[in-house]
Amino acid sequence: MSGYRGRFAPTPSGPLHFGSLVAALASFLDARQAGGEWRLRIEDIDPPRCPAGAAAEIQRQLTAFGLHWDGPVLWQHDRDDAYAAALVRLVEQGLAYPCSCSRKQWRDYAVYPGWCRNGVREPGKPVAWRLRSDLGLRPVVWQDRLFGEQRFDPPELGDVVLRRKDGLWAYQLAVVVDDADQGITDVVRGFDLLDNTPWQRQLQHALGFPAPRYLHLPLIIGEGGQKLSKQNLAPPLPLEDARVRPLLHRALASLDQAPPRELATAPVAEQLAWAVAAWRPERIRPDPHRPAEPDGLPTR
Repeated sequence: MSGYRGRFAPTPSGPLHFGSLVAALASFLDARQAGGEWRLRIEDIDPPRCPAGAAAEIQRQLTAFGLHWDGPVLWQHDRDDAYAAALVRLVEQGLAYPCSCSRKQWRDYAVYPGWCRNGVREPGKPVAWRLRSDLGLRPVVWQDRLFGEQRFDPPELGDVVLRRKDGLWAYQLAVVVDDADQGITDVVRGFDLLDNTPWQRQLQHALGFPAPRYLHLPLIIGEGGQKLSKQNLAPPLPLEDARVRPLLHRALASLDQAPPRELATAPVAEQLAWAVAAWRPERIRPDPHRPAEPDGLPTR
């Protein structure tokens, strides 16, 4: 077993769709070809968005497509103490601050202007906790495995929320703490998360966590240029083997891996065995977005 450890980390707001499959498949193939581990994390830090049964359905869908994970599933709803400890460390470094501002107050600004950075806020109002993006690691530079060198100055993106006013943890802090605790070495995910990476690199640096390698994938978009998503009613992945086989083949094709045509009817295990051996991420065209057909599948 190599030192590689990847992960797939869906939010259980509904079943997986074709865009989810492409991301999960690429992450899985990257880990398996490297002889590494592939972990599953359920990002359920926002309970109102996570209907009962959705996480179980996601696990059934992954299993139907042969995407078997290593080790136990990590559930974010169990991770409150770890996130709280990380926030305390950031506060102690002066890198996190309470903010009472509402979105309505700064609606005329592209990003939150940092009004509460120096401790001046409205008394008696609930507060969120934000990252001081103007301090710490600047600029943030990393080499994306598909899109090449990336360079951002985080203040241009704003002071991201780490803990919400309702007490729920925000994605940016949770994902950094979980990736570090799980020993994740490689993150393979959609292009829509590329501009989240600067905040995450700032947090990794501040908390003394190692930085994983990143591979951002072209985002599958539907009609009107919208990302395929549960909110946009993208069709859920099937569980029936007769429908799974051709869809898995289409996912491999959408990753520019050029699977043989006859592989489309082959059993899932056979398709994945071919795909692991043939996996070449450098074949993927570095398109930020890739249009889909009306049925939610990518055009060729």
